[in-house]
Amino acid sequence: MTPRHSAGLLLHRLTAGAVEVMLVHMGGPFWARREEGAWSIPKGEHEPAEDALSAARREFAEETGLRPPAGELIDLGVLKQPGGKLVHAWALEADLDVSVITSNTFALEWPRGSGRVREYPEVDRAAWFDLPSARSKLVKGQVPLLDLLAAQLAERAGGSGSAEVPAASAETSALKDSSLRADAVPSTRAAPRIGRQ
Repeated sequence: MTPRHSAGLLLHRLTAGAVEVMLVHMGGPFWARREEGAWSIPKGEHEPAEDALSAARREFAEETGLRPPAGELIDLGVLKQPGGKLVHAWALEADLDVSVITSNTFALEWPRGSGRVREYPEVDRAAWFDLPSARSKLVKGQVPLLDLLAAQLAERAGGSGSAEVPAASAETSALKDSSLRADAVPSTRAAPRIGRQ
């Protein structure tokens, strides 16, 4: 079976010497009352033949209503999710006002079998989190991205100690070894699965 492909951007910034990352809370009734493990990087699925970075930029715009900021990208590589999906992520240093995001929507019958179909935002809010907080907020399959980011930032800092960057976990070390509006960005998304990761 051919795996599904997804791509996204992990924005990060430095606040009072500590690294923070921007995450989005997944929309829809399944996630409405959940906090822990209910956040994601802005990302979405794409066809295998499509350029993953282009897809990551498009998905960021669709889920936040903002054009991806300019800047140097750090390729964090590809993670295999528990369900088999392959997620390719890039990190980007930028600071955005998360209070102004506007997400695209999807139609969903809820409750199932009720015959009532409503539109839900794919993302209902965004927020900045320090790395320890982000670890508990992120869906489990994306948590290694935080370690990959921390390792890259520590390497680039050269041990200068200018930022509080935690060391990468053993799990991530193993992985390593083996505000402009986006009004004109078209949406090509199908309705997401309720258990989106």
